[in-house]
Amino acid sequence: MSYPVEIMSRVERRRRFGELYNAARRPGPVTEAACWSHGRRKFFVLADVAKAPLAIEAVRRIDAIFAIEREINGLPTAERCAIRRERTAALVTELETWMRAERARLSRHAEVAKAMDYMLKRWPAFTRFLDDGRICLTNNAAERALRGIALGRKAWLFAGSDRGGERAAAMLTLIETAKLSGVDPQAWLADVLRRIADHPASRLHDLLPWRWCQAAHAVPA
Repeated sequence: MSYPVEIMSRVERRRRFGELYNAARRPGPVTEAACWSHGRRKFFVLADVAKAPLAIEAVRRIDAIFAIEREINGLPTAERCAIRRERTAALVTELETWMRAERARLSRHAEVAKAMDYMLKRWPAFTRFLDDGRICLTNNAAERALRGIALGRKAWLFAGSDRGGERAAAMLTLIETAKLSGVDPQAWLADVLRRIADHPASRLHDLLPWRWCQAAHAVPA
């Protein structure tokens, strides 16, 4: 069977994305952690627009989990993990039990059933945050960082090739990493480009945003 070019490219993208979770991947597979904002959004639309009782109940239960996360946001990872196990795990278990019981009563064509299936089919990924304090409940921060790229996607056609796209992705990753590290990306790039030619290749890691400090290299007046 033949596919149009645009469909083929979509299939290929999905195949490559799936390879990230392949157990044979080196140096190791990526661990999937599903975004609760995405799971909640499907219920929220049904609760807000259709006033569906089951969707309203699902939102209420998920919001209780979000409330705990707001309390522990910014705490050390070990402490976050301990609180999640103590307070959040029971809510997550109750949510799963409730969804599976209600799902069994619904037609597979029901919109609420589809929202439940989205989460239940990915349940291990949705619950992974309970055992790892480093994992955020949502990927909202990552999406906010990428919003500028999405808004300007047509402007990025200058990359012109896969290799150009890979270089652009590497630079954008470093720039966003600088922002997350509290470093001015422009100042960091200007200093690194000025020094990198004479910098030992074995110590390039010293120039990465989280290890770089503009003040340490300032020339005394």
